[in-house]
Amino acid sequence: MLIYMLLSSISLLTVALNLLVIISISHFKQLHTPTNLLLLSLAVSDFFVGLFMIFQIMIIDGCWLLGDLMCSLWLILSSIITSSSIGTMLLISVDRYVAICYPLHYFTKVKAKRVQVCVCLCWMFAALYNSVLLKNNLEKPGRYNSCIGECVYDMNYITNIFDLIVSFLFPITVIIILYIRIFGVAVYQARAMRSHIAVVTMKVTVKKSEMKAARNLGVVVVVFLICVCPLYCFALTSKNNLYTTSSVTIVIWLLHLNSCLNPLIYAILYPWFRKSIKVIVTLEILKPGSYRAKML
Repeated sequence: MLIYMLLSSISLLTVALNLLVIISISHFKQLHTPTNLLLLSLAVSDFFVGLFMIFQIMIIDGCWLLGDLMCSLWLILSSIITSSSIGTMLLISVDRYVAICYPLHYFTKVKAKRVQVCVCLCWMFAALYNSVLLKNNLEKPGRYNSCIGECVYDMNYITNIFDLIVSFLFPITVIIILYIRIFGVAVYQARAMRSHIAVVTMKVTVKKSEMKAARNLGVVVVVFLICVCPLYCFALTSKNNLYTTSSVTIVIWLLHLNSCLNPLIYAILYPWFRKSIKVIVTLEILKPGSYRAKML
């Protein structure tokens, strides 16, 4: 009973906190920056993770009660949300890479409209990719179940390896490489500033605000990697291609926990999020013209 209460509380907290992020970025005009639009996409996926946690709570004892069709839909939607989260993290890393390593081109190349297009393409690819990957489960719900109340999906060895490369190894490798490059530029500039040497190779000094944003988003990315890696490592080391929802409960809940941690990280690192929470909670957001409030 305590486990059910704890997990239900995490689910509700995840939904509530990410809803605050969604309202904040969507409502306040000053927050409509390219980077914040990526955070908005991440908050949307985290919001749905919080909702889907309810279904995960239902099968802690290993029994699915909503039928085979709902099982297939839940598995596909969960996969789409996970893929979109990883894709958004990749976009965040690219955004910070361009801002830090090519500061002169950032404001001319990275526009809000372009970021919106990239986010839409990310979600569309996640939906199409996972629908094709798990189409057998959707065409014949419950075809891999060995008993009533089971909720499983199956992938052959080649498909499983392909999925691991596309969904995990490739994007995670790119994210790590980009942040290593960002870290290298940050260290170089710090040394140059200490020795009062002009940063000739960069052509321009990176703004402190951009560097701070890279650090803050780096925390988000590192926490995400810590939470998501165990699930895919489990898949890599598993000798069985058939996964039951109960067999990976711990690693799945660790992945879900990341969706609750993200808005908490924003609250700690971003003053604008704390300001927006205050405006929302005190209902000042309902006042005419509140969308023009100064948040940054």
